[in-house]
Amino acid sequence: MRKRVLGAVAVLAALLMSSCGGEKPTEAAKVVRPVRVDKVTMTGGKRVRTFSGTARAGVESKLSFRIPGTLEAVQVNLGDRVKKGDVIARLDPKDYELQVQEAEAGLTQAIAQARNARANYERVRGLYENNNISVTELDAARTQRESADAQVDSIRKRLELARLQLTYTTLFAPISGSIAQLMAEENENVGAGTPIAVLNAGTHPEVTFAVPEQLITFVAVGDEAKVHFDALGKELAAVVTEVGVATTQLATTYPVVLRLRGNDENIRPGMAADVTMVLGDEKNQARLLVKPIAVVEDQNDRFVYVAKPTGAELAVVERRVVQTGDLTEDGLEIVSGLSEGEMLITAGMRFLKEGMEVRIPTGEGE
Repeated sequence: MRKRVLGAVAVLAALLMSSCGGEKPTEAAKVVRPVRVDKVTMTGGKRVRTFSGTARAGVESKLSFRIPGTLEAVQVNLGDRVKKGDVIARLDPKDYELQVQEAEAGLTQAIAQARNARANYERVRGLYENNNISVTELDAARTQRESADAQVDSIRKRLELARLQLTYTTLFAPISGSIAQLMAEENENVGAGTPIAVLNAGTHPEVTFAVPEQLITFVAVGDEAKVHFDALGKELAAVVTEVGVATTQLATTYPVVLRLRGNDENIRPGMAADVTMVLGDEKNQARLLVKPIAVVEDQNDRFVYVAKPTGAELAVVERRVVQTGDLTEDGLEIVSGLSEGEMLITAGMRFLKEGMEVRIPTGEGE
């Protein structure tokens, strides 16, 4: 009897093991910690710097209607060249035509009422001069006449506004240029100010790029630069026209705008460009300065963590022993252990270790 019980238990255990054997333990989702990084750059001395930029039109206008309505027709196609005054799009004008007709009818009625009020006032004034009515009745007639005249002026202005709004149902090109983008289609209901198309113009294209905080003080309006377009295989001279005073989103870089001195119809908005400038101060010796918080110290060494890119937004942490120099207002000098262009991790170092995979958010280290 005992053998039968033991056999049954063994069979039950085997069934339980076979039923569970196909299930594999779920692996915990891999968490990649995001980090903040700064691109290591030299400061002081005059050096040639190269930045990545993007071309854009010298003038970019987002065209929109001043009134809401239903888009009846789009008169242009993507890439079309237009001249100043050309029709871009039209709204359905029916509602605005009715408003004009209503205002015109109201004006006709108001003019007739004003005519009657003036005639009545003249009659009442004659009676008053003959002492047949009181001054109160004369004042009432004058008030009626003035009110009727004011009503005519009010409706005349309403008619003028209705006619003006009717002209707004047609969208014209404010300047000559090319249609870079169409943002609405026929039969769509669009609001006032909703972009319908983007018009690129200007005889000289522009290039935008970002400059790290360590170098932005060396960039000024009027500085010269060279811009190379790989897609075109040519280089053009440019001049700085705008220097940003605030960082771009969460990155520690500042936007700068160049205007190309030459023009090429093959340069199109969005093309990648390499911007080369000579930056720095020849009076001061070139040296490498970093944020002091990025340098960690233990019992043996001072070290930093460097992010070595491995793919899109991904990098591997490398622990790097460094030798430090002077602590200045602009940062801590690194004498050895770091090279210009490397990605220095500046936040969350206590959670890092050698070989750890991290994520670099878009825009960091530009």
